Amino acid sequence: MKLAYHQLTSQGDREINQDCMAYRVDDDFAVFVVADGLGGHQAGEKASRFFCHGLIKNADAYAGLIDARPAAAMSLWIDAAVEEMRNLFEDDPLALGAHTTCAILYLDKKRVLTAHCGDSRVYRLNPREIVWRTRDHSVLQGLLEEGKITEIEMGGHPEQNCLLRSINVAKGHESEINAYPAARSGDTFVLCSDGFWENVKAQELLQLAQPDSGINELGKAAKLSLLRANGKSDNITVQWVRCLSP
Repeated sequence: MKLAYHQLTSQGDREINQDCMAYRVDDDFAVFVVADGLGGHQAGEKASRFFCHGLIKNADAYAGLIDARPAAAMSLWIDAAVEEMRNLFEDDPLALGAHTTCAILYLDKKRVLTAHCGDSRVYRLNPREIVWRTRDHSVLQGLLEEGKITEIEMGGHPEQNCLLRSINVAKGHESEINAYPAARSGDTFVLCSDGFWENVKAQELLQLAQPDSGINELGKAAKLSLLRANGKSDNITVQWVRCLSP
């Protein structure tokens, strides 16, 4: 697979960065992940880091199973990542209160897979439109679907942190897994924590999908999100993935 990809993270205006991101790009597949830790400084930071580590560590074992049963294989892969979280926490008393969101993008020559839990997102873009984004597991997503708020009003809403799902070592994962046709040349994917998307407008996301966009445009969007938070920025983490011509 021929891909271009960049990633950025910032602690924003928080004391510590509880976000984590990772990726693995091979000849036959690529997987990217963003996770946003919850549950206090150390707990959240560990949860997101351990989960990302577990997902990438198990890539060889599960990527080969995707072709036969894509959704089932991805679910087992996430189970293995959570088990690695459990192992890394060991007897740490923080473990039960440590949660993380996740946004996962898997690409191969036949398909696109996403898996997500919470309000970290995956967007699929082309130069003309936001083709889709993952559906948040949050109170705000429900309000949006009921027509009570708009997409732009989701950022900074008082109930933004009211999540309906998260990943934790004490329970089975509740990730939502979706399969799509293979990516085309020029398709752009953006994975991000809520600290990024809450202050980035749709037109600015589309700038990231233009043919000449890259790390500079990604940096500008992240900086805009930070500045618009007016000193109250959450951690900001974003990955940008572009499919290139063979």
